[in-house]
Amino acid sequence: MGVISFFNSETFTFVLIPLLIFFARILDVSIGTIRVIFISRGFKHWAPILGFFEVLIWLAAIRQIMANLSNVYTFLAYAFGFAAGTYIGIWLEERISVGKVLLRVHIRNDASKLLEKLKRANYPLISYDAQDNKGLVKMISIIANRQAIPKILEMVKKYDTHLVYSVEDVRFANDGDLFKRSNRLRKAFKPHRKGK
Repeated sequence: MGVISFFNSETFTFVLIPLLIFFARILDVSIGTIRVIFISRGFKHWAPILGFFEVLIWLAAIRQIMANLSNVYTFLAYAFGFAAGTYIGIWLEERISVGKVLLRVHIRNDASKLLEKLKRANYPLISYDAQDNKGLVKMISIIANRQAIPKILEMVKKYDTHLVYSVEDVRFANDGDLFKRSNRLRKAFKPHRKGK
């Protein structure tokens, strides 16, 4: 009798159900954020599995909303859970640091020692001469795991403290030998110029 009365109580309706919805939304939106990131990075096997659990949790949350339409706290919990889940999903993705990136570095100083160091570390790379609005620069394009970005930048800063760099996600990448053999990739790494 006590259990039945608890489920019919105001505490259950106005506190416990909104809390459950809030945490369910955090969980399913966090999973959804990671799923979208995995899709963009080519993890095609993980994305459907995450999608299954995302929708399952969402259905459980929306069922409670529909069963308690007169309870405004369930709507607030749903909205706050969505916002918190988005933030937590992005935070988790930064901690997981999955996938490969293309790191483009512009070096104004002599880059020969840096190139040797990067080659010894077995990073697939392409280097070529380029020109920016201040003069000649050495462009280095490096394929690396996302976790390696701080280590590579630390290495590069020893040769040029005023370096300019950009990071792009890479969906698919082959091993480093491909970069040594392929002139087509060398052209693909070069920036496009108008009229060329």
